[in-house]
Amino acid sequence: MAETVRRQAAGAGRELAADCSRCVGLCCVAPAFAASADFALDKPAGQPCPNLRPDSRCGIHRDLRARGFPGCTVFDCFGAGQHLVQETFGGRHWRDDPALARRMFDTFAVLRPLHELLWYLTEAVALTPAGPLRDDLAAALAQTGRLADGTPEELLAVDVDAHRDRVNPLLAEAGAAARAGRAGADRRGAMLLGADLRRAGLSGANLRGACLIGADLRGVDLGAADLTGADLRGADLRGADLSRCLFVHQSQLDAARGDLRTGLPPRLRRPAHWSLTVTPVPASGGRPGVRSAGGRAGRRRR
Repeated sequence: MAETVRRQAAGAGRELAADCSRCVGLCCVAPAFAASADFALDKPAGQPCPNLRPDSRCGIHRDLRARGFPGCTVFDCFGAGQHLVQETFGGRHWRDDPALARRMFDTFAVLRPLHELLWYLTEAVALTPAGPLRDDLAAALAQTGRLADGTPEELLAVDVDAHRDRVNPLLAEAGAAARAGRAGADRRGAMLLGADLRRAGLSGANLRGACLIGADLRGVDLGAADLTGADLRGADLRGADLSRCLFVHQSQLDAARGDLRTGLPPRLRRPAHWSLTVTPVPASGGRPGVRSAGGRAGRRRR
């Protein structure tokens, strides 16, 4: 049922994955970023990254990590970029004039979180059986889609935080229902920075919004764990099993480390920077991961 729902969303023209070939480098211009471990330099909001070429492609895309821009490799607009360019602004380019650029950037700041909510709602509808909760999720999905399809003026009038506050309880309920009978530890919003979690027992855990930066998850069974909004930057997923976890998306994997034993959901790809060797799981680790047939290495186009 889950894949059927996702195909129906795609068939309805709703793209929830980035297609950089149909965008105009919005993520390289609209947001600001500061020199850090994620970015090699400071860039103010609305100013093009110096690596952005005139054709709206990244000039160092193949070497982003090596050149100090790992933050770029894990950004996901969930299809908002091409929707804004092709639908909201009818194919226009932010280079056309400064006033248009400002409107496009402001609108992108609204549309991107709406598309992220669309992704989560599509996943929630797919995993929820028929009944009142699924009806409520479907209604929220339709309403969010209508907001995302608005004109620039309508989008700029959307209170994204208020809409997210209305949708999040439904997503949390869907996650709890999917974990029923398998529910594990409640680690919502937990600060687990650099933590050794190899013996934590995270199967069925609620990890919504958890900070797992640099956490050691080698060999851990994350089956039915809810990873909504979990920060996996630098997390060690070598040998871990994520094949049945809930609400994990590609950019979370792109931010983490893994290897050929990391089990992935079939719809997600194994990041190109992950180790191509099998790393032995320490004796203190949990259940070894299972290699997913759908976990091929891939690279996002830009």
